[in-house]
Amino acid sequence: MKMKKFTANTMPEAMKLIRKELGDEAVILSSKVVFSKGFIGLFKKKSIEVLAGMDTLEQSNNTLEVPTIVPQESQHVSVEIKKELEDLKQLVKNIGRPEKLSTYPAEMKTLMDFLQEQELSEELITPVSDELFVHLKRNPADFEMETQIAITKNFLKTQLEHLPFGGISYTKKYINVLGPTGVGKTTTIAKMAARAVLEKKKKVGFITTDTYRIAAIEQLKTYAGLLQAPIEIVYSEKDLQEAMVKFEKLDTVFIDTAGRNYKETKFVRDLQKLIEFEVNTETFLVLSSTSKQKDMEVIIEQFSEFPIEKFIFTKVDETNTIGSLINLMVKYNKGLAYYTDGQEVPEDIMGASHEGLLTLFLKGIRHERSS
Repeated sequence: MKMKKFTANTMPEAMKLIRKELGDEAVILSSKVVFSKGFIGLFKKKSIEVLAGMDTLEQSNNTLEVPTIVPQESQHVSVEIKKELEDLKQLVKNIGRPEKLSTYPAEMKTLMDFLQEQELSEELITPVSDELFVHLKRNPADFEMETQIAITKNFLKTQLEHLPFGGISYTKKYINVLGPTGVGKTTTIAKMAARAVLEKKKKVGFITTDTYRIAAIEQLKTYAGLLQAPIEIVYSEKDLQEAMVKFEKLDTVFIDTAGRNYKETKFVRDLQKLIEFEVNTETFLVLSSTSKQKDMEVIIEQFSEFPIEKFIFTKVDETNTIGSLINLMVKYNKGLAYYTDGQEVPEDIMGASHEGLLTLFLKGIRHERSS
């Protein structure tokens, strides 16, 4: 068997390279995601590395061979790599589909336009398009918009179903809330704490390390007063340890970290020195859904060494495009705890679920159809 390694930015690009050099009968032997080193540890570039092969003997028929993982490698392939391989298999099956979204049948245009307007990534739009195209060829009489939406929703669910969804687990005492300045982090903490008190009857407290912004401290003090919860302001690791001792009898303690420009590595290092991310801690990263995806990616990369379990996306009500939220979850393999859609405490916060997120994402296309 003739074998060769191919590297490309996306799976579709890798498939084009393989088809061009080895032909349609090529077999995918293995695949993995690789990251190139970036400048001073930043801006790492993700790419797909694929090992493909082709039998030197002529196949007895002209049908495409569905790629399989070689037995020796299957035991060592991660869940993520297996998923990549399944996607590649599907792409091989769908050879013959249009190579550009603009060349898909007119019946698909409305939904394809919507997904692009929502800024869903090409890596997700392409396989969605493939599934829709295959369904259209097989069932042309069953291609109403509701069917297209259902196919799209089901595909996106398969991309997200392995990720954790839902708010605070209440299995850990300390809730670390990280995020840059301007994302509404302090208000989000107040919403989470209010729900913990009102719905879960928890005894809560607040610790703030945001000693740079007086307004943020006063805001958190106001919320603490309304909830009749104690609050401690810490300036050092020693202060933090003393605050934890004071709050020993509380159920849940929310730690509001300093809202800084975390594009600067210095502030990330300062935070690492101050906060202990121990086993009794649950950590969330707050991002604004109104930010550009590339800007959010820089922040996520900077926090890559922190044990972040889930994202919290704020200001969902202030944007018309939320495809980037799904893109980031898939790209960084992170779940979703909450999304917020207003300033009211504690009303404007939603515990996340697969169904809720996808319904929110697709409601735009339903609204367009009804208007």
